[in-house]
Amino acid sequence: MTPPADHPAIPQPRIGVLLINLGTPDAPEPRAVKRYLGEFLSDRRVVELPSIAWQPILRGIILNTRPKKSAHAYSQVWTENGSPLAAVTRAQAEGLKDAFGPEVLVDWGMRYGNPAIGDRLHAMKTAGCERILLAPLYPQYCAATTATANDKAFAALAQMRWQPAIRTLPPYHDHPAYIDALAQTVREDLAKLSFTPDAIVASFHGMPQRTLELGDPYHCHCQKTGRLLSEALGTELVVAFQSRFGRAKWLGPATDDTLAALARAGKRRVAIVAPGFSADCVETLEELAIRGRETFEEAGGTDFAYLPCLNAEPVGLRMLRSILAAELAGWLPAA
Repeated sequence: MTPPADHPAIPQPRIGVLLINLGTPDAPEPRAVKRYLGEFLSDRRVVELPSIAWQPILRGIILNTRPKKSAHAYSQVWTENGSPLAAVTRAQAEGLKDAFGPEVLVDWGMRYGNPAIGDRLHAMKTAGCERILLAPLYPQYCAATTATANDKAFAALAQMRWQPAIRTLPPYHDHPAYIDALAQTVREDLAKLSFTPDAIVASFHGMPQRTLELGDPYHCHCQKTGRLLSEALGTELVVAFQSRFGRAKWLGPATDDTLAALARAGKRRVAIVAPGFSADCVETLEELAIRGRETFEEAGGTDFAYLPCLNAEPVGLRMLRSILAAELAGWLPAA
C-alpha cells in the first residue's frame, strides 16, 4: 500500500542491537571527571543510601576531592582515540557491524556520559529499528551495572510515542562461548610471558557485601565464572574483588590485599586477569596493571603480568556474535 503524500515518513523496518557499557568522562581532566562522577555516584542503583544523607557527602566532599585523583588515573591510560573503554566499545560495535545481516543496525552507548543510551535509542528508532536488543556488556549480573543500564533505556523508551519491541541480554557468566573465549585468550597470553606464574588471580569489580545479603546474584556469578575458567584452564585461580570505596564492608578478598599476601607467601611471579570486564578501562589498565603491579612488587613480588580483556579481538567478537545471535532468534530471517 502506498501512503498518501502528506503521510509522515516511515523508514524501512530494521532490527537494532545496542551494546552498553558503564561510561567514561569526556576528557582526563578534573572538570570532566567531576561531571561523570556526579552522574555515576548519584545513581541510586550504585549508592543505595537515602539521597538526603548521601548527596551532601557527595556534593560537599567527594566531588571536591576525588575528581583530581581520578583524572590522574584516567590520564595514565587515555589514548589518542580517547577513553580506552569508549574506544573498545566503539570497536566492538564496528566489529559486529555486518555480523547479523544488512537489516541489523549495531550501535553502542554508555550508561553515564557519552554517547548516552537515550540518544542512541532515539537514533536507532529514527533509523527504522522497530525491534532492539539491549546488550549490557556485563557477563555477571549486578543491579549496579546491568539493571541500571536497562533502567536508563526504559526511561528513554517511556518518552517515546512509538516504542520499539525490546529484548535484554541476560548475564553470560557461565556461557560456554564466554568461558571458551576467556580460556583461549588466557592461554595465549600466558604463552607470551617470559615467566611461569606461581599464581593466577581473577579480579572482579567489587560490590558492597550488603548487595549479596539483599539477593544480588553478582558474587555467585563471579565465583562460578572463576570456577569454570579454572576448570577450562586446568589450573586453580585465585578469585578476588577490586575497587573498594567508602567504609562499608565489601565483597572479599580484596585484590590489593591478595596480591600483597601472595608475594609475602613466596608467590613471586603472578599473572592477573579481569573476567568481569568486557573491555579494558581505567579499572583494569590503571588499577590492576599499574597500581596492582606496584602493590605486588612492594610486597616482594618479582614478576607481574596483566592479561588484557577480550576487547574487540577476533575471539571476543566471535563470542559476542554467538551470544547476541541467540537473543535475536525469531527476529532474524531463518538462515
